[in-house]
Amino acid sequence: MKPFQYKSDIFFDLDHTLWDFEKNSALAFETIFKKHQLELDLANFLEHYIPTNLKFWKLYRDEKISQEELRYQRLNEVFDLMNKKVEDDLIHLLSQEYIHYLPQFNHLYEGAEEILQYLYPNYNLHIITNGFQSVQDGKMKNANLSKYFKTITNSESAGVKKPNPIIFNYAIQLANAEKEKSIMIGDSWEADIQGAINSGIDAIFFNEFNVPVENSFPQVNHLLHLKNYL
Repeated sequence: MKPFQYKSDIFFDLDHTLWDFEKNSALAFETIFKKHQLELDLANFLEHYIPTNLKFWKLYRDEKISQEELRYQRLNEVFDLMNKKVEDDLIHLLSQEYIHYLPQFNHLYEGAEEILQYLYPNYNLHIITNGFQSVQDGKMKNANLSKYFKTITNSESAGVKKPNPIIFNYAIQLANAEKEKSIMIGDSWEADIQGAINSGIDAIFFNEFNVPVENSFPQVNHLLHLKNYL
């Protein structure tokens, strides 16, 4: 028997786990930069944006900035780092259009569709995401993922963000699941893995970049390797 085969409910993170955020984000920025005829080197922009976005998402996750501040400040800081003068009104517009275009791209991680098809007949599948509800709903719909999942918990409906135990408890209750028979799969060691463990839920770390963690901790660097556990 596989280590977690006895589980009944699997909770996935969405961005950076199933939905290829970086690839889809790059396409969204490419679209809006062309639309506004902004002369920017996309690769250079993304080199600054990716770490900056992670920094501001952590502030947002820790309740230190608002949703609007996250959307504006991450772009404003990147333009500053690039010494690119962009008017405030345009930054606000770009931040809105980015959110509009982002869900329209639907690239998934390699193996995402196959692993969901493999798990779907034997487990109840769910999503727990810190993303914005309207954006995440659009991603799920456009990537044709909704059909696999019984429930979707987002930080707006739960009132808190991962790793707060409240969102995990909310998701368990919404799914009518039991913690002992549930497992969380995600890419963020802090938000997904520690959050789940601290809430009494087992977890598998989607460790795409082979970040050093406890050797004995269940982890995969490709989604299809989940078949070794489930």
